[in-house]
Amino acid sequence: MKIAFIGAGNMGGAIAKGLYKSGLCKAEDLFISDPMQANRDAFTALDSKIFTTADNKEAVKKADYVLIAVKPWLVETVCNDIKSAIDEKQHKVISIAAGVSLDTVKGYIGKNVSYFRVLPNTAIALLESMSFVCSLDATEEEQNVVLDIFNHLGKAIIIPESQMGAMTSVSSCGIAYALRFIRAAAEGACELGVRPDIAHEVVAQTMIGAAQLILQNKTNPEVEIDKVTTPGGWTIKGLNAMEKNGFSNSVIQGILANK
Repeated sequence: MKIAFIGAGNMGGAIAKGLYKSGLCKAEDLFISDPMQANRDAFTALDSKIFTTADNKEAVKKADYVLIAVKPWLVETVCNDIKSAIDEKQHKVISIAAGVSLDTVKGYIGKNVSYFRVLPNTAIALLESMSFVCSLDATEEEQNVVLDIFNHLGKAIIIPESQMGAMTSVSSCGIAYALRFIRAAAEGACELGVRPDIAHEVVAQTMIGAAQLILQNKTNPEVEIDKVTTPGGWTIKGLNAMEKNGFSNSVIQGILANK
């Protein structure tokens, strides 16, 4: 598939590089448009066959999928710039702009093409994103193609657009929530005499292990908690101390803060 990236900053650049490194897209199938020379040079250095330009329309006309990866307040400007280059028989449009609805993007472009809205998180740079996909006027086959794109960058699922706000709190913001837990757990370990650098590594790897128990065993947290919790043991004492200080409710209220 040939993909044009309108914007190759942190998120757009990570997606393009991830697709290249995963082998899903060949260099000659990537078309990068960005006003920053440094961003374009990074792709030229990665592979000289990757097409780079500062002209959005030039990138669009060579592609099948057009991925808009700019800040939300720039989406209208970018859509107005590229809409004359959008071909209803050729293009599909993907937007990763936070908070910008499918209807809004379609209204800006004004073409009868398939539209996708995707919500990744910053772990996409490591091919470990949890991404959410919704669509407008798209076929099942086109949905599967977009899912495949983002499954190469982590894990992706289809959701209704009405759930995008919830998934922003749970997954996009959730990266920060998980990191805050790592920080807190490492601070506790440090108080027990563990060096901070070692504590961060230990807690981070422990979180990876906990996550894989859920993902690979297809189970739920309580089942896995029971396996490590013995009567009168350290684990139950620690869990009860956390709950006494409002751990679960604090996490829930953090998720609901933008309700």
